[in-house]
Amino acid sequence: MPKKLRSIPVNHFGGEYHPGISIERISLKDFPGFEGEEQSERHDRHSFHLLEEGAITIEIDFQKYEIQSPSIIYMHPNQVHRIITFENVEVSTWAINNVDINSEYLKLLEDITPTKPLSLNEEVFSIISEAVSLCLKFSKRTNDKLYHSLLKDSCNALVALVVSLYLEQSKPIEKFPRFELVTKAFREALEHNFTTDKRPAAYAQKLNISTPYLNECVKNTTGYSVSHHIQQRVILEAKRLLYHSGKSVKEIATALGYDDYPYFSRLFTKITGITPLAFRNKNLG
Repeated sequence: MPKKLRSIPVNHFGGEYHPGISIERISLKDFPGFEGEEQSERHDRHSFHLLEEGAITIEIDFQKYEIQSPSIIYMHPNQVHRIITFENVEVSTWAINNVDINSEYLKLLEDITPTKPLSLNEEVFSIISEAVSLCLKFSKRTNDKLYHSLLKDSCNALVALVVSLYLEQSKPIEKFPRFELVTKAFREALEHNFTTDKRPAAYAQKLNISTPYLNECVKNTTGYSVSHHIQQRVILEAKRLLYHSGKSVKEIATALGYDDYPYFSRLFTKITGITPLAFRNKNLG
């Protein structure tokens, strides 16, 4: 196994057409010796993958998915993933950064993350595949006066198609009861502040509500307390860094906002049932 890097690698998509947007259709049928990627990575932008042919096994944040075509896979820049196996794969991939993505779509993507890969019926697959083909043609018209707008708008249309698929599986936002709206706002705040804010009161203050009411909302919606969600988010990031980076446990504790290294180690052990070092050794063994 290759030596672990000091931090989780970030895949910077090529900027052949535009530095904030990329789109390509590639074939992975010609790598018979491939046995899975040892090193996991994050993407530097929101990425979407249309599996047009074949099958692929991918691990996203320690969750393994075996995916058959036709399917769509969305990955948030925060998520860590690696390809385990693939067979006769043809995939179209487009990626777009926060600056170029439509602000409404960006908010919706934050709302639905984390997502699972979606299987597509033939009608939906045909629509998305045709839209990708058109977007690929636009991407090559680099001499057009409005080239960037053309590329940006066409890629955003693809994003909208995917977001719509995920929204079909959830309740419309206007039908969310008050408890669920508060829980959704808490999760958004948690994603941006889990390394600095560990107390439920800090999130209640951000949302301008009382701590007991925040706990009531979150527990009624999810079945778990605010403290539970804070700890679980921290532990997920700790697992990512333990598995995918070469940072020491003490460095990871500091990065996650714990100056008291022994306390972090005890917390990790309490939540996972295994010490940080044992987790690292078990998964790298």
